[in-house]
Amino acid sequence: MKVKVYFVGAGPGDPELITVKGQKLLARADLIIYAGSLVNPDLLNIARPQARCFNSAGMTLEEMLDLMAEAVDCGELVVRLHTGDPSLYGAVQEQMDGLAQRGVPFEVVPGVSSFAAAAAAVRREFTLPGVSQTLILTRHEGRTPVPPGEGLAALAGHHASLCLFLSAGSLVAAAAELAQGYGPDTPAALVYKASWPEEKVIRGTLEDIARQAAAAGINRTALLLTGKFLSAPYLRSSLYDPGFGHSFRGKKDECCNCNPD
Repeated sequence: MKVKVYFVGAGPGDPELITVKGQKLLARADLIIYAGSLVNPDLLNIARPQARCFNSAGMTLEEMLDLMAEAVDCGELVVRLHTGDPSLYGAVQEQMDGLAQRGVPFEVVPGVSSFAAAAAAVRREFTLPGVSQTLILTRHEGRTPVPPGEGLAALAGHHASLCLFLSAGSLVAAAAELAQGYGPDTPAALVYKASWPEEKVIRGTLEDIARQAAAAGINRTALLLTGKFLSAPYLRSSLYDPGFGHSFRGKKDECCNCNPD
């Protein structure tokens, strides 16, 4: 493995949900900068005893860039460990751009996002034939604004499957905005710490999910899922329908599985 900075997706929480490539890099790293507020600390057990580990929660962008650049200049392998997948709410673009400006080589290793772990927790598929073929990943506007046209009420008007990040602390407002587009009786599920040992799933509707979350004391580290995919009847997939042929399987007689007797 080349000496560079590797942005590694740590997965949603379960240490076994890091990728094989990410695990190998973590085991060889000389310097590890991890997102301490969300990354499972058990992942650091993979690191070598002599590896230097820094929690990015108390660091600025400039401090991280300086540390990574200095390590690579010294011939060290650096792992920047992000929760889930680095491409979602990881503030990773500014880090990559900063390294590029300094001439520091880097690579991104994708990870399992928490939205995938949340779907696994509720045992539902986001994209169901006849229900929804679109998944919206977004967050409620807080101290960090969202661009014009990306408010929750507007996005809810699409009636697509939706996963809300970074919004457990403002569920009352978020659910109310979503209800404007989906309707208050739309199914909703709150998944707390998806894939962690303390994972918890709360089911309800957009009308009552915030009350249920408050009663359970959940106000952070949770994803809100909403949309008809959570409970609506759906159409059978054409992919495995015997009457639907494609390049890998010809159309079959609809009665091919009938008992000839």
